[in-house]
Amino acid sequence: MSLEQSRQKGFFHDLETMSRNQRDEYLWNRMSDLLGFAYDNSKAFKKRMNDAGLTPADIRSPADWALIPALPKKDLVHVQLSEPDLGGLLTCKPGDLRHIYMSPGPIVDPEARQQDYWGFAEAFYAAGFRKSDIVQMTFSYHFTPAGLMMEEPLHEIGCSVFPAGPGNTDGQIEVMTRLGVTGFVGMASFLKIIADKAESKGLNLKNDFRLKVAFVAAERLAESLRSELEERFGMRIRQGYGTADLGCIAYECPEKNGMHLSSRCYVEICDPESKKPLPFGETGEVVVTPFNKAYPLIRLATGDLSAMQEQNCPCGRTAPGLKGILGRVDDTVKVKGQFIYPSQVGEALKNFSGISSWKLVAANPDGRDRISLYLFCSRDTDVVTVSKAFQDKIKLRAEIIISQDEKDFLETDPKIEDRRTWDK
Repeated sequence: MSLEQSRQKGFFHDLETMSRNQRDEYLWNRMSDLLGFAYDNSKAFKKRMNDAGLTPADIRSPADWALIPALPKKDLVHVQLSEPDLGGLLTCKPGDLRHIYMSPGPIVDPEARQQDYWGFAEAFYAAGFRKSDIVQMTFSYHFTPAGLMMEEPLHEIGCSVFPAGPGNTDGQIEVMTRLGVTGFVGMASFLKIIADKAESKGLNLKNDFRLKVAFVAAERLAESLRSELEERFGMRIRQGYGTADLGCIAYECPEKNGMHLSSRCYVEICDPESKKPLPFGETGEVVVTPFNKAYPLIRLATGDLSAMQEQNCPCGRTAPGLKGILGRVDDTVKVKGQFIYPSQVGEALKNFSGISSWKLVAANPDGRDRISLYLFCSRDTDVVTVSKAFQDKIKLRAEIIISQDEKDFLETDPKIEDRRTWDK
């Protein structure tokens, strides 16, 4: 079998092909083990259970799992700040961790010392990454876990990684062509920027590049963009779904029939208000329990909307699937891999007395995410200073638009509006 044929076949481990009964037993064993450990060792989780009048003895089967109160992701930063050891969420001392990161919010993301902690190895293997691939990692290595989160599983497979990080398009092109890079990890929109820039320099994407596979995440992937890039480079692009708190949740296989649920967590689709599980096929909030004892985020409500679907996939993976991320529960917006919260924008603008109201709008008129910050403010407001304050706080650049019509532009809810559209 050739390397290119092997990219479409095989599994990283046997957990991907368990029967339904085997999977149910496996998941419940992991869940019940985590439940008892977290209750005994995580102050925050024990308090959450006690406040609900529950003990582990009350959770006797997966049907009882939803009795455990969910932890909304938007509350995570407040819990972490409430007392030492990340609000009692940790079951070990911070110095016993392998890495400690901080994501926008700001939310601290601990990484324990276990192998493939974030659980992306099976996702990369399903996407077609194989031993001896040279992979260009374009996620950030600064503050957030994305770069190292995605690098470690590639080493598990046997890939060589060039830690490029984001930006520096000319440098990215030089590395890709000089080293014969075969794999790309990052955002699809950035790969398009690289493609456009390379062609503007007179390079041929199929002849001068050696890209064969890509794993993209952190933004919605339009099918038109995927098809365009696959055709231009002559490569395969697959996407995954995860968060900085939880790690891998689901991923695509070669067949591209939705995203298979990862074997390293328990996933529920729940009513956004009650946090009770919904039937297969119904849209609801993604609620996840990763099997990480050092930081047991049991029933973390992500705020993302999706639906569960039964999988009968030709690839042989048997886990149920997600239909993709269909939106957000609240009025936050995710742009270029980062959530923007209204409170963050308010914090960035609090020192500008001339600003009486604001509204943030996300759009993608040309397929690339852009954000515009509409302001109702006095004429002497220094727009350059406002822009810098926003970028310093949010870590993204916004177009500043001064509005003279507060009623039409600024007094409507929500304060953050997502006007982006994607192909079905």
